[in-house]
Amino acid sequence: MKVNVKVLKENAKLPVYGSPYAAGADLYAAEGAEIPAGETRLIATGIAVELPSGTVGLIYARSGMACKQDLAPANKVGVIDCDYRGEIMVALHNHGKAARSIAVGDRIAQLVIAPYYVAEFEEAETLSDTVRGVGGFGSTGK
Repeated sequence: MKVNVKVLKENAKLPVYGSPYAAGADLYAAEGAEIPAGETRLIATGIAVELPSGTVGLIYARSGMACKQDLAPANKVGVIDCDYRGEIMVALHNHGKAARSIAVGDRIAQLVIAPYYVAEFEEAETLSDTVRGVGGFGSTGK
């Protein structure tokens, strides 16, 4: 699938897959930033995308950055709707005890493009029975 990418800032880089079987393409910082401990900063990628109709862009943490630098998207998973044409921004939160720096060109998150369904929600008086039933948090194990 081809995805059109508009470069909005001089230091922007197109998303890049790290390996032939990577599900997520790395997103890069187009501007530097300092993220104090326990705080969140919006990091500009300098790009906008034109996702195909019926797909969504999901922004996830990069595992190495989350584990080694305590930095991960503040909203856990960002959602880019296929009709959004603005700049992709990543809200990075510093979960650590020390300030962290983001430099221009750093990989800050990963973008996964996935299909989605649009549901027609219909009110019902009953729902089908399942083994789990109404069991909620923690009901299927420890």
